[in-house]
Amino acid sequence: MENKTKPAGTAKFELEGKTYDLPVLSGTHGPNVVDINSLYKQAGVFTLDPGFTSTASCESQITFIDGNEGILLHRGYPIDQLAGQSGYLEVCYLLLNGKLPNQAEFKTFAREITEHTLLHTQMDRFFEGFRRDSHPMAMLTGTVGALSAFYPSSMDSADPEERRLASIRLIAKMPTLAARVYKYSIGQPFVNPLNELSYAENFLRMCFSVPAEDYKISSTLSKAMDRFFILHADHEQNASTSTVRLAGSSGAHPYAAVAAGVACLWGPSHGGANEACLNMLHEIGTIDRIPEFIERAKDKDDPFRLMGFGHRVYKNYDPRAKVMQQTAHEVLDELGVRDTPVLKVAMELEKIALEDDYFVQKKLYPNVDFYSGIILDAMGFPTEMFTVLFALARTVGWVSQLNEMLDDPTQRIGRPRQIYTGEAMRDFVPVSQRS
Repeated sequence: MENKTKPAGTAKFELEGKTYDLPVLSGTHGPNVVDINSLYKQAGVFTLDPGFTSTASCESQITFIDGNEGILLHRGYPIDQLAGQSGYLEVCYLLLNGKLPNQAEFKTFAREITEHTLLHTQMDRFFEGFRRDSHPMAMLTGTVGALSAFYPSSMDSADPEERRLASIRLIAKMPTLAARVYKYSIGQPFVNPLNELSYAENFLRMCFSVPAEDYKISSTLSKAMDRFFILHADHEQNASTSTVRLAGSSGAHPYAAVAAGVACLWGPSHGGANEACLNMLHEIGTIDRIPEFIERAKDKDDPFRLMGFGHRVYKNYDPRAKVMQQTAHEVLDELGVRDTPVLKVAMELEKIALEDDYFVQKKLYPNVDFYSGIILDAMGFPTEMFTVLFALARTVGWVSQLNEMLDDPTQRIGRPRQIYTGEAMRDFVPVSQRS
């Protein structure tokens, strides 16, 4: 990957009477950064940044977020334009290759993805070792990692063709794996993909078709599923993406690195947010109980928080939520399920959050997790499957980020530092001499 940062000045760092010059760099968008790469060598000190919230761990040309302005760009394209006018596989090509495909390139790419959707028959035996009540994310973590046993040649990250094939296989096989996770959890037979269907159509069919009757494809639901995938495809250097990069920096197998990302995504503060949001809607239960929970949310001394409102990165309206909001209403109209108690609560909460002064002033707008949880629930997915679908969509982001890291000549194995506050050096005393 070609370095595209530009010099933007020099920062002065003063310590114990000495001054050190540190380069300031600028990118295409976003704040400038102070390059502290040489700080330890020059001054003998590290920086402390818990959670790395003020530290850039890499240079990337894939995704840009401006949380204050509510902007999300993939390779320069706004997310609302991609979600409104493009399709998931086209976005996959964009993230992987840095540009949108022409018709011939897209046709070749889509065909190759389709040709790799089948799993090795031995993979199905893995599921027989899981309990039926295993959490779907536990099964997905294990089976994604297990793919590395079937493609040992992908370990050669220096071979561009092997890396390209690994990327194709992961994007192609993740829907099949995710659908098998769902089918196994409910005790239904596995359904293999059909080459004539689109990516989203294939996934929904593999999840919801049964041998006893023909599966009817809904263009509205397929479009909604495709948008869900686009809106979750990549989100800069979040926890799971950073995990994939860190695991991959050691030279780990790409399937193992992505499995590490799946495991990280499982956390309720990350990929589990839409699941937590729907659980909250169930806890509220009925519209008449909403004021009680609103008051609790406003009470600083109450640990309760409204899930699905506001975002750690976006201090304005989540740009993905606007598209997902429209999609949610399309799905609810298609399925005719607006009268369920949970959806009534959700719609009333949405109205309050967009009108109540407390929420408006604090910019606690409904985020993408709020609407995606509503959509997936209406489609018939159990809450335990929500994060699995998130992982499916995010796979292309993980793979793109991993490939970018491996192409970066400045990238080394990740090795964060620490400030040690444990016991000072002391001598060992044999157990017989300890009082």
